[in-house]
Amino acid sequence: MSSRELRIRQLRQERPRRHFLSASLGVLAVLTVYSWLSGEFYGGEAFSARRIDNAVRFFGEIRPYPTRGEPLTLSALADWASGLLEGGGIDAFMVTLAMSVAAIVLAGAAALVVCVPAARTLMTPEPYLPSVRRVSPALRAGARAVVVATRFGLVFVRAVPEYVWAFLLIKMLGFGAWPAVLALAIHNTGILGKLTAETIENIEPSRAGSLRGLGAGRLQIAAFAVAPDVFSRFLLYFFYRWETCVREATVLGMLGIVSLGSLVRDARAANFYDEMVFYVAMGAAAVLLGDMVSALARAVVRRSA
Repeated sequence: MSSRELRIRQLRQERPRRHFLSASLGVLAVLTVYSWLSGEFYGGEAFSARRIDNAVRFFGEIRPYPTRGEPLTLSALADWASGLLEGGGIDAFMVTLAMSVAAIVLAGAAALVVCVPAARTLMTPEPYLPSVRRVSPALRAGARAVVVATRFGLVFVRAVPEYVWAFLLIKMLGFGAWPAVLALAIHNTGILGKLTAETIENIEPSRAGSLRGLGAGRLQIAAFAVAPDVFSRFLLYFFYRWETCVREATVLGMLGIVSLGSLVRDARAANFYDEMVFYVAMGAAAVLLGDMVSALARAVVRRSA
């Protein structure tokens, strides 16, 4: 064995041992096997003759109805698709996008407000400056209570799924676009507010500390020192969550709110699987459009940062 190989073996033996990582991987493997066995996920059932027949029948039913039994031509496919678009597909597509935009704008505005009391570095008696006077325990406890209460509220609103928020709001406001918009806005306020507050807590404090030393108040620090440092990161979160809103706006249509989801639900109820797949593809196109706009915006932000 060469000296090089001996040295490699020696380094391997001397490498630091991370027992916690090894134990975690072992526990994960055990839980995976247990979940598979206890859940009775038997692969053979997925490929039984009955399931294969169902799959074959389904793929036959998603072929456009006017072309069944005839050669599938591009003109026939275009006529079928244009009929679905003019029959409500375009309107539902635009409503889905409008709902997502309205929801993320509301969520972004609310997050910019709640991120200030949620940031521990801002919600102190003397933000970004060692206290030059004795701070009363009551004042310190009050500031801490504001942070805890705000963060608890953010955890609560993002812990409840959009679908549940929409269901509750429909009961209060009736059917329409607003229950879906508010449901998406409430849920995403919790996410954007938490992420922005965490970003505020991790910025370089020198600029904010200098402004505080000149006598600036908390809101002045937030507006003129914190905001320039966190705004680019906030925009990244904003556009990322907008992509999610586009997708969820489609899903919420299954509650009866007019969007692509409602068309998917109606087509499924009528067993029009060709139309259902077409509307699903339109939903995917809406998400793809949102992803493209989001990627472009993030690229511009990164170049300007």
